[in-house]
Amino acid sequence: MSSKIFHMETVGQIIRAKRESLGLLLRQVASHLDIDQAILSKIERNERKPSKDNIIKLAEILKLDKEDLLVQFMSEKIAYEIVDEDCASKVLKAAEQKVKYLKSNLIKH
Repeated sequence: MSSKIFHMETVGQIIRAKRESLGLLLRQVASHLDIDQAILSKIERNERKPSKDNIIKLAEILKLDKEDLLVQFMSEKIAYEIVDEDCASKVLKAAEQKVKYLKSNLIKH
């Protein structure tokens, strides 16, 4: 995994900043994704969540590290799901342990 983790930036902010730094127009990137530019605009404004496939394609188009963008995408998804829970930190710790357990059991089988 690359050392560049985006931390508090949203997926939309990351996408917009990179698209603009490359001088690409919304319509150009949307065309590569085969989506309407209004949808991409909503993704950049965090009004709509992209699909995992779109995240992978965006990483390629915008020359972003795919794993870093996927981590940001998935962590954001999880964070929004549990943000209102008083036990959010415990949930994350339990989920981390479950993932380790599931991965170790999948490798054994």
